[in-house]
Amino acid sequence: MGILKVLFHVNEMERWDTALGNITNLIKDVGRDGVQIKLLANGPSVAAYSDAARLEAMKLLAADGTVFLACRNSLKKMCSGADVCLTEEALPPFIKVVPAGITEIIRSQGEGFAYVKP
Repeated sequence: MGILKVLFHVNEMERWDTALGNITNLIKDVGRDGVQIKLLANGPSVAAYSDAARLEAMKLLAADGTVFLACRNSLKKMCSGADVCLTEEALPPFIKVVPAGITEIIRSQGEGFAYVKP
């Protein structure tokens, strides 16, 4: 079967804990070498990248190979008139920024990533 490739898509804040749990369980089930994981945050969910408690869990998963992505469009929208403004420069180094979340979803699926929306 080979290595599983999975893209988790989180666009709602309340879905973060489920997504992080899903990733943890997937790694436990197939092993770190059996899976390639990306998690894309867009929409209001990019605010989780400023949440210290969640960042600790993300940091551990990133050290284990999970790639965390933030939509640049969502970051910009978040900073226009919102209570919280999270700039690209303020993101932890393990979070990569993509220009548009929707484009990343399409590209990842084209590369064979399964799409999971917890």
